Amino acid sequence: MRRTLGLVIAAVVALVLSACGSSSPGTATATGSAADAPLKVGVSPVPHAQILKYVADNLAAAKGLKLELVEFSDYVQPNLQLQDGRLDANYFQHKPYLDDFNASKGTKLSFVAPVHLEPLGLYSRKVKDLASLPQGGTVAVPNDATNLGRALKLLADNGVVTLKDGAGTAATERDVAGNPKNLTFRPLEAAQLPRSLDDVDAAVINGNYALEADLDPSSDALVLEKAEGNPYANGLVVAQGHESDPRVKTLVGLLTGPEVKKYIEETFKGSVVPAA
Repeated sequence: MRRTLGLVIAAVVALVLSACGSSSPGTATATGSAADAPLKVGVSPVPHAQILKYVADNLAAAKGLKLELVEFSDYVQPNLQLQDGRLDANYFQHKPYLDDFNASKGTKLSFVAPVHLEPLGLYSRKVKDLASLPQGGTVAVPNDATNLGRALKLLADNGVVTLKDGAGTAATERDVAGNPKNLTFRPLEAAQLPRSLDDVDAAVINGNYALEADLDPSSDALVLEKAEGNPYANGLVVAQGHESDPRVKTLVGLLTGPEVKKYIEETFKGSVVPAA
């Protein structure tokens, strides 16, 4: 009896170990990789979900592609859920952000293709131009490493501050060499920046959150990031090892094709611009 019980326990343990070994983080996918299975994609509501809904409604069926969209209001969960296999892809971030996320969180995610740029902008409900920013004023900025550096570069490019030589995409407040208006920078989670406008003199806001807050980057921003040579294009991301999934390749072809480029240009009129 003891021998029989021991064999049963050993068999159960073997099955459990086998099950655990079959779905390690970063290797599982939400819907499998069958060509006819829907591709489950995590997106920010604006403009990413809008762009993918256009693809789903107008282009995907002709290519045999099915899309399932999951909307997120933050920049963390879409990557964590992609890593653990609850998503097949996501579309909300630029490569510098992804590189920093992989390094800090230990994720293994791959940037597949750039699709569009959402120009970062400086917005205010209290002043109408840069010259009117008050001495000792407060400017809200994104608190994640890459978008903070991006925000400081926007301010430096427009003469609000100067940065130390060599300050790159990971610049922080410590890299500010000159601050003639003695501004205070208030780092906030990116989604909170539009709501901060009543409490600060100005805020540097990511393009998608500006659009969600009914701000028009092309007309409401005091200054707007330039598209030329900009490394911050948002694109499609998958778990490493899934870059060759036929569904991913099909979606990349559609997102970077002429129909989507035309849709972005006509729909967003400069507030969002195609990456190429």
